[in-house]
Amino acid sequence: MSIRSARPFLAARRRAVAGLSAALLLSAGFALPAHAETVLRVSAIPDEAPTELQRKFAPLGKYLEKELGMKVSFVPVSDYAAVVESLATRKLDLAWLGGFTFVQAKIRTHGTAIPIVQREEDATFTSKFVTADPAIKSLADLKGKTFAFGAPSSTSGSLMPRYFLLQAGINPEKDFKTVAFSGAHDATVAFVAAGKAEAGVLNASVWDKLVESGKVDPAKVHVFATTPTYYDYNWTVRGDLDPAVVKKLTAAFLKLDPKNPEHAEILKLQRASKFIPTKAENYAGIEQAGKAAGLLK
Repeated sequence: MSIRSARPFLAARRRAVAGLSAALLLSAGFALPAHAETVLRVSAIPDEAPTELQRKFAPLGKYLEKELGMKVSFVPVSDYAAVVESLATRKLDLAWLGGFTFVQAKIRTHGTAIPIVQREEDATFTSKFVTADPAIKSLADLKGKTFAFGAPSSTSGSLMPRYFLLQAGINPEKDFKTVAFSGAHDATVAFVAAGKAEAGVLNASVWDKLVESGKVDPAKVHVFATTPTYYDYNWTVRGDLDPAVVKKLTAAFLKLDPKNPEHAEILKLQRASKFIPTKAENYAGIEQAGKAAGLLK
């Protein structure tokens, strides 16, 4: 075989060896460089119905594709734990997390998960206690009642409300007749409206949205108490995502301007006035609450 005729053969062999090497690296648990990825895989904790999460993300996904110059794919997950595990195992690149879920992700990834932005509203977030029973007018009136939290790992639907209940001298497991977990904020309202629970708690943002959209009648299900403020949701990236992509992502979120009609639609769906930078230290209080509740070691 001449040198000239051997060139195509050698080039093909080099490509085959390169492909085999990449496959062996992946099968052995080694990650390919982050810059080799062409799709940004995004998800969110399932704190609302799956169809609602998809609807909220659609215009944001298109915007991020334009800003990043790469495909953006939304990956539905079954529960809160799945988001944390998927970030840790590189199945997700970016995730919308609650404060407690971020703390879990930080621990699971040995501190490598990075919160990049939060809504301005998330610096002073609250939860709303709701009921359809006119006799329930304060937290003290909850004793002996049936009660619904959201998902067990929800910051605003479980952890922080529980923390503030304990501070008020109310132990849910001892003082409530029964404790249920609805799985999502909108489901909690449905539980209360249907009489499956005499009271419940959900995040303020979802409550406001349900009232505004007419999906709940505040004359029937009403707020009787509100928690003190705390830090909550953020967008978090896995720690080994290409730094150039992280920089572009952060800039894209911070660039969203309510005066721009296209951006205004995105911000409205995200229930955000604007996005601001955030950092892991903002969630130290939530980590302390998680430890106090025995949910973290």
